[in-house]
Amino acid sequence: MKRRAFTLIELLLVIGIIAILASIVIVAINPTKQLGDARNAQRRSDVNTVLNAVYQYAIDTNGTLPGVIPSGTAKQICESTTTGTDCTTTASGVDLSSLVGLYVVDIPEDPQDTTDATVGYTIVQDANGRVTVAAPNAEQGATISVTR
Repeated sequence: MKRRAFTLIELLLVIGIIAILASIVIVAINPTKQLGDARNAQRRSDVNTVLNAVYQYAIDTNGTLPGVIPSGTAKQICESTTTGTDCTTTASGVDLSSLVGLYVVDIPEDPQDTTDATVGYTIVQDANGRVTVAAPNAEQGATISVTR
């Protein structure tokens, strides 16, 4: 009785084909890009949330914007629970804690923000009174900025 089995060449050929297919799938999926896209989507949502809260506040206060939103140069938005050096002076950060509670549960933070005092987003008001909130830490060359 003769036993049939796979030869070493056949096994190596199958393993090689599986390895090639696996590398193609990994390149096609590109988990780093997928994670970056997910973080950028969160940033877009956060930027809109902050801007909506600012304008809801302005509607309720007869056009007065919260905090000291700078003109000309964008400044970092401070965390609502922080009174650190970045939030104690208007020269270094914008305190939007007046929005917390009624307009947002908390000021959103950038998904990769590592600072203690700021949230990773900037805010500025132009000469026409339009407010821009931006995410300067956007990944993969994306520009995330909303102006109203």
